[in-house]
Amino acid sequence: MTVILHDLIGADPARPFSPHCWKVTMALAHKGLPFERSNVCFTKVPEVEGGVSKTVPVIRDGTQVIADSFLIAAYLEETYPDRPSLFGGEGGQAMARFIEAWTQSTLYAALGVIALKEIHDMLAPEDQAYFRTSREARMGKTLEQVTERREAEIEGFSAKLTPLRAMLKSQPWIGGSSPLFADYIVFGALQWVRVTSSAKVLEPGDAVTEWFERCLDLHDGLGRTVPAAA
Repeated sequence: MTVILHDLIGADPARPFSPHCWKVTMALAHKGLPFERSNVCFTKVPEVEGGVSKTVPVIRDGTQVIADSFLIAAYLEETYPDRPSLFGGEGGQAMARFIEAWTQSTLYAALGVIALKEIHDMLAPEDQAYFRTSREARMGKTLEQVTERREAEIEGFSAKLTPLRAMLKSQPWIGGSSPLFADYIVFGALQWVRVTSSAKVLEPGDAVTEWFERCLDLHDGLGRTVPAAA
């Protein structure tokens, strides 16, 4: 049976960009599960699977509907134990929780500023209105005021990757000798900015850049099926 992944898109349905949906895309491929995307724009998310969640990703696997990228990964791990593991055991799942917290608190904070206006500009008009209103209410500033910090965030982004860079000196993946869901968590964040923004946040020859390129090559180049933003 094919899993349905409700995936976030902008005006161009060929450019899914949500970091959380990319985590699940990679997790499904890792498990070798056939899936198909159901495209959803911001203003249609409340209609997904009867309003089960305020956000995507959401998957439908037969009669099961699951929201939240981490809960989806945990569901896939439990439901398909005979397929390649996403966590490598209980300790790996706990580690992935830490990686998720670090990614959201450190990387998203910067990438959200860097890509903010470009995300707005890639949406359909009705979604642009929703995106502007919701983000400005959350941030207490206009999109343009937030974007004034863009160049400073780009300049300082490499330093935020120091823990990952140091770790990659001793192992090729966050998961160790092979990728796990922890890798897909960080990959999702960097794929988000790759797909939405012209900003160059990774440096040529850097260990993190090389790791990200390996991530793009995984699962028959799944990450490369959406070209980088121009």
